[in-house]
Amino acid sequence: GAGTQSPMHPIVVGGGKSTTGETAEKDKTGKQHLADIPMSKMSVNGTSTEDEDEDNIFEQTFTRLYGKMSWEEKARLFWLAATLFFIIGGYWLLRSIKDPVISSINGVDAIPKAKMLSVVVVTVGVGIYNELYDRFEPHQLFYIIGGFYACLFSIIGFALMHPVYGIYNTDADPTRLLGWVSYCAIESFGSIGVTNFWAFANSVYDLERAKKAYGLLIACAQLGSVAGPTLVTQASTLGIPFLYFCGAGCMALMVFMVFLYVQRFGTDKQRADALEVDHVESTKPKKKEKAGMLEGLWIVGRYSYVQGITAISCIFMVEVTILDYAMKVLAKDKFASQFPDDPLAATEAFAQFMGFFGQATNTLSFCLSLLGTSFVIRTLGLKTTLLLFPTLLVLAGGLVYSIPSLELVFIIMLALKALSYALNNPCKELLYQPTSKAVKFKAKSWIDIFGQRGAKALGSVVTAFYSHSSELLLSNGMIISMGLSGFLLYVSNWIGIKFESFTESGFVVGADAEEENLEPEDAAGAQFKARDTSCAEGGDDDDEDEVDAAIVKDTSTTVAV
Repeated sequence: GAGTQSPMHPIVVGGGKSTTGETAEKDKTGKQHLADIPMSKMSVNGTSTEDEDEDNIFEQTFTRLYGKMSWEEKARLFWLAATLFFIIGGYWLLRSIKDPVISSINGVDAIPKAKMLSVVVVTVGVGIYNELYDRFEPHQLFYIIGGFYACLFSIIGFALMHPVYGIYNTDADPTRLLGWVSYCAIESFGSIGVTNFWAFANSVYDLERAKKAYGLLIACAQLGSVAGPTLVTQASTLGIPFLYFCGAGCMALMVFMVFLYVQRFGTDKQRADALEVDHVESTKPKKKEKAGMLEGLWIVGRYSYVQGITAISCIFMVEVTILDYAMKVLAKDKFASQFPDDPLAATEAFAQFMGFFGQATNTLSFCLSLLGTSFVIRTLGLKTTLLLFPTLLVLAGGLVYSIPSLELVFIIMLALKALSYALNNPCKELLYQPTSKAVKFKAKSWIDIFGQRGAKALGSVVTAFYSHSSELLLSNGMIISMGLSGFLLYVSNWIGIKFESFTESGFVVGADAEEENLEPEDAAGAQFKARDTSCAEGGDDDDEDEVDAAIVKDTSTTVAV
């Protein structure tokens, strides 16, 4: 228009000066200089599209909750979240039908025996998993695990359709093999599959990006935990064998998502090669000697920091197990008194109560994970956030000890379950950041599987001892719980201090153990690799995006722990 001027930009003429008076570089240098300038797309009114994104209300809200993320980071998060969705969704789908299937084939009395058998099966599975880690890259473990269980659940689905061996034979017999195989397969996948995902996530995220991403990852996991059982509610229409095929499909989709992830973002080895660090060999260091299938357990016993992670991961399960059993006892007694002459109505009311509890827990967990996890961790810091959950455990024990009622136990259990998923789990995973890959994969598998199972067993010992009296269970059980929670509070403070010290100094827990299994000429390079390429994200955002997009060679790019 007559009264307006277009925004002007500096114009460089030849080798002289720009219209703004800035001296231009020579042609050769100028090309390099211009190549390093981040260029942004301009809209018709002269404003940057990046500025428009920053002004977008959704973008502002997202940044406030999770921190600033580039589109590359968001794409990575989408791939990993979708992978976890299929893992958790498939597991909860199959978990919801494992008890009905074994009850139909082998009888309800087989369930306790199947639980004990599953411990043996999972022990063997973890040993094999540790052995596979020595032979394959982390992303290849997904292909092996996903492919194996996809085939196994498909075979079980076909077998369940058989008129003699399947569920259509209503004569329960403990000697029928299919029920045992189905139960142990689901239990082992729930232990190994989920553990493998978080070990992989810990290896591809650095600390700052993990703080941003883990809340959304947990939220997607909660969506999967709701979607799987929701599909099971249509079992009468779809049929049990079809649900097993759906579970197998989830395993296949998990493999597909990881394959796409590797195609899009590359692997740790590709990143290390792209950095062209002279004193790091581009090939994987040769192992001189393997510690064997029990190496993960040996690592837990060797490092006090890893033992602290074990305590954070497991001790709270004792109080949760006691409260969970107490809630079920109180609920059963309440509905039995409401329907003294109708046991069926009492059972249906009890089932409805537990169904509502599951819905409320998963809904609250999803909301907290979506809106609160990343914000709280980034705002308070990991050290302070670690203290929140054990503090809540102490307060919960004191409240239940003082007011032992079903309503209060329900509210306490709802809060503990939701916060354990939305807050304690992400904090626990972040603690693996200053550790070697052997700790992330091998030690973690033992901690998550046997540590938590051992804590539940300890809680079950307490509940069995006081099972004759709900009053004694709530009083004495809470005294035991508060004592353990107080110890957990001490451990949380100690490991928070250690975590900050290790991340600031760059110390890697377990790196010395890996060096002991390397040839002398590989040891120095392995330590560098443990520090600089154990996390697939880090350094400057622009450099990180460049490496992700093209796996280019840029010695100025740094991948930090």
